[in-house]
Amino acid sequence: MPDIPVHKRVLLKLSGEALMGDDSYGINRPTIERIISEIAEVVALGVEVAVVIGGGNIFRGMAPAAAGMDRATADYMGMLATVMNALALQDAMRRLNLVSRVQSALNIEQVVEPYIRGKAIRYLEEGKIVIFAAGTGNPFFTTDTAAALRGMEMNVNLVLKATMVDGVYTDDPKTHPDAMRYKSITFDEAIIKNLKVMDATALTLCRDQKLPINVFSIFKPGAFKRIITGGDEGTLVHC
Repeated sequence: MPDIPVHKRVLLKLSGEALMGDDSYGINRPTIERIISEIAEVVALGVEVAVVIGGGNIFRGMAPAAAGMDRATADYMGMLATVMNALALQDAMRRLNLVSRVQSALNIEQVVEPYIRGKAIRYLEEGKIVIFAAGTGNPFFTTDTAAALRGMEMNVNLVLKATMVDGVYTDDPKTHPDAMRYKSITFDEAIIKNLKVMDATALTLCRDQKLPINVFSIFKPGAFKRIITGGDEGTLVHC
């Protein structure tokens, strides 16, 4: 029986750290190729996919130099790191014959397109993957907040937060083996219990707009596709 998607349009939030693999910083080629193959499986189902990418894998390598730096300046450096990651994603997608477009909240027209909502929606409707770079374009806001904003602007059905663990737990599963995974949890519970699903601004935005978030492990083979087809995977955060 063919897999039938239960979501038409989704936004995937990828941290820059997810691209590092086992490296201490930078982009690990086998890791990025495996992530793209997971995305390709979902696109093959006819699902429209947008991606918001972080920049921690690159900015982490510059962190010692950024110590004591003006916060706004450091944030702009982080935004530029996300543009580098977006270009790496696009290149990896092209190698798998996936058509994608990069849009940046910072104006760097010689390198990537500027963010234009109507154009991004049209790309999604045409079956192209849209990669959003440079966060919101403003300092003091995280890429989690950018994911919430772009998710609402793109009218997605679900935001997927790709992490290193397969959901939200009652405690850190690495240090507490008896920690239990939440199958689902409300936004208010996540905020009150400080479960760090996303930052508080992103959680509040999604709660107010009734936009659910599914937290899952991008390193678990087939997890992305199972969520799209209605499987029990990760933790669903909802109203």
